Amino acid sequence: MSQSLTEIARGLLASSKKEGKKQAKIQLIYAFNGTGKTRLSREFKELIAPKNSEEDDDEQEASGIKIMYYNAFTEDLFYWDNDLPNDIERKLLVHSNGFTNLALEFLKDENQDGNIISNFQHYTTSKITPSFNDDFSEITFAYQGGGDNSESNIKISKGEESNFIWCVFYSLIQHIVLLLGEKEDERSSDKFNDLEYIFIDDPVSSLDDNHLIELAVDLATLIKNAKETNLKFIISTHNPLFYNVLFNELNRVGNTRRYRFQKLDDGTYMLEDSKDSPFSYHVFLLNELKNVVSTRNIYKYHFNLLRNVLEKTSTYLGYNHWEDLIELYISSEEISIAIRLINLYSHSKFSGDEMSTIQESEKDIFIKVFNQFLLKHSFKLQFTDSSGTETEITQSEHATV
Repeated sequence: MSQSLTEIARGLLASSKKEGKKQAKIQLIYAFNGTGKTRLSREFKELIAPKNSEEDDDEQEASGIKIMYYNAFTEDLFYWDNDLPNDIERKLLVHSNGFTNLALEFLKDENQDGNIISNFQHYTTSKITPSFNDDFSEITFAYQGGGDNSESNIKISKGEESNFIWCVFYSLIQHIVLLLGEKEDERSSDKFNDLEYIFIDDPVSSLDDNHLIELAVDLATLIKNAKETNLKFIISTHNPLFYNVLFNELNRVGNTRRYRFQKLDDGTYMLEDSKDSPFSYHVFLLNELKNVVSTRNIYKYHFNLLRNVLEKTSTYLGYNHWEDLIELYISSEEISIAIRLINLYSHSKFSGDEMSTIQESEKDIFIKVFNQFLLKHSFKLQFTDSSGTETEITQSEHATV
C-alpha cells in the first residue's frame, strides 16, 4: 500500500512501540539512492523530537536527547579550514550546536579520543593519526609513513573524512550502549538517560568490501550488546552487501524487522517486508528495471542500473567485458548505439542530468536490450504496478509486459 513519507515514519514508530515479540527494536531498511532515506530519517526525528520554533535549537538538543541520527546532515557538521593564506595549518572543524556540544563534551569527559582514533585507523590505515584540541572542536591529521616520509596537518580524502565522522558517531554510541547497560545510579553520566532511538542512514559508502563487511558485523555486535537497554535501532542503506551482512548477523535476534523501501511513480512510497532471507541484489535491480520498462518512465540513471546488471552477468558468464554481451540481445546495426548510450548515461556528472528526459528512440534501445536480456537468461521476477500490487512474471512474458 502506498503511503506518504510521514506515514512511513509513523509506521516505523508504531512498530517500535508494540509490546512483547511484536515490538520492532531493530528495523533494517534497504532502498536505492535517491528514494528518500535521508528525508525519512528527518521525518522520523521530527516525530520523536519536533522542533519548537519558540525554542532555541541548542536548548532543544541539549534538553534530554531522545533520538540520535547519522545521515548526510551529520557529515555537514564537519567542515575544513584549509588555511588558504599559508596552506599549513589545515584542520577539520566541528560546527557548534546543542548536539555536537553535548556529544563532544561527553566524548572528552569519557576520554574517548583514543577509541575514535583506534576505530578510524582500523577501517582506514594506521599511518594516519587524528589529533583533537582541548575541547574536541578541531581535529588535525598527521601522516606517519616511517623515516622521512611523514607529514603533519594533512588534508585527508573525502572518503577518509566520511569514515572519520562515522567513527566519531560510532564511538559515541559504543560508549552510550556501555553506559546504558549499567544501573542508572551507577552511570558516569546521565546525559543520555532519555535516549530511545538511534537512526543510522548509510554510515560509510567509501569502504572496500572487506572493511564494509567488518563494519556491518561490528555494528550488528553493538546492536546485540544493546539488547538489555531501551534503545531501538533503525538502519537504512542503499548498499546490498551491507544490508545482507546485517540481515544475516541479526537474523536470529528477536524483535527485528526488515524492509524494502521504494518510491512509486506517483510520488508516494511503499515499505514492504523483505521476508525471511537476504534478497538477491541483481534480481531486485531487474524488478526495478522491469517496472520502469513497462511504463517507459526511463531516465538516465536507469542506464547505470542496466550496466550494473550487465557487468555482473558478464563476469558470471566468463566474458571479459559487459559490451561483449550486447551482441546477444540486439542486431549488429544497433550494438554500437546501445554501448554508446549505456556508457554515456552511466557517467553523468551532475545529479540534475540523472532525472532529465531522454529521447523515445533511446528508450526503444534500452527496452530492446533489457527485454532480450531477460529472454536470453531465465529470471523469476515480480512486477509491481503503481498501486503496489505484485504479479509474478514468467520467462515467456518478459518481452510483452
